[in-house]
Amino acid sequence: MSHRHHPIVIAAAEGTLPDWAVAGAERRAHMRRVSELLGTWAVDRGLDEAEQTRWRAVGYLHDVVREEEPNVLRGRVPEVWAGLPDGLLHGPAGADRLRVAGVADGELLHAIAWHTAGSEDFGTLGRALYAADFLEPGRPFRTEWRADLRARAAEELDGVVVEIVRARIEHLLSRRGTVLPRTMAFWNALAVERAR
Repeated sequence: MSHRHHPIVIAAAEGTLPDWAVAGAERRAHMRRVSELLGTWAVDRGLDEAEQTRWRAVGYLHDVVREEEPNVLRGRVPEVWAGLPDGLLHGPAGADRLRVAGVADGELLHAIAWHTAGSEDFGTLGRALYAADFLEPGRPFRTEWRADLRARAAEELDGVVVEIVRARIEHLLSRRGTVLPRTMAFWNALAVERAR
């Protein structure tokens, strides 16, 4: 990865969002917590400063258009993604907006696009964002379990991600909800890795 980050990425790592961001105070507080958690994990993993910048930045940028109206987002994503459920649109729409603004970091953009559903094509950054978004300490459910996963994530990221994906799929199934094909592909990719 190049050490020359786009100015939007550098600013986001310090907590400054683009002027086109659509996120209120509570959303920004969530984004800050995700960024701080990712920053801690990046340090704990011994990543260099340039990589730490990416990890902190993706924590802020993942929800950069989260509070935009879904019908507006639907008009801003490539047609292939226009049929996504409302709650998933902000990832691809945010990633596409960042790409248009000049951010060319493919792994970072992919992490942002699919941080809600997961992706079998995630690299370490995408898996870390997926975990941090779920585990950030402001979320008020299963606090002890989530605190344990948070504490283990820097050293055992893949194992922690497996536990999160399993829990999210089980939750959907218990509510007789549908599991997106993208999420199942993520689970299957993780299962194949674990079987090796």
